[in-house]
Amino acid sequence: MKAPVEFIPVAVAVLTVSDSRDASDDTSGDYLRAAANEAGHQVVDHAIVKNDLYRIRAIVSRWIASEDVQVVLINGGTGFNRKNTTPEALLPLFDRQIEGFGEVFRMLSWEEIGSSTLQSRAVAGMANGTLIFAMPGSESACHIAWDRIIVDQLDARTKPCHFVSHLKTL
Repeated sequence: MKAPVEFIPVAVAVLTVSDSRDASDDTSGDYLRAAANEAGHQVVDHAIVKNDLYRIRAIVSRWIASEDVQVVLINGGTGFNRKNTTPEALLPLFDRQIEGFGEVFRMLSWEEIGSSTLQSRAVAGMANGTLIFAMPGSESACHIAWDRIIVDQLDARTKPCHFVSHLKTL
């Protein structure tokens, strides 16, 4: 008989991409940090960055290279507006893209925003054993992504599969 799988906490970093938010009103970043902590994970870093492809890429690259970060949650910068560059910042960093995240996110957000979900460019991928999820910056979008997709994929007890076994070891 197999031993029961136990919960394995992971080390999470949260990045808010916004030209207008700061620490006093970063409700989406606050939500993601609280949700990760409530789920039993450890938030090891967080930042807010302007919507600038190279600044986004620099912060995420530092976390990918870090021995202290296993998962990066990014909110903001995924819209269709020309200023939104989060996907362009991330895609070259991925060793492997997780196409299903964006597909499932858009399917779920259809329930709330209908065809406007087409303009969401939510993406996810793995880089150097670090799992990266990028979602829209609205708090509602962060709830959809965390509550209905990410939380289960960061739980080693999720069957038939999860991402915990693919993360770099700290």
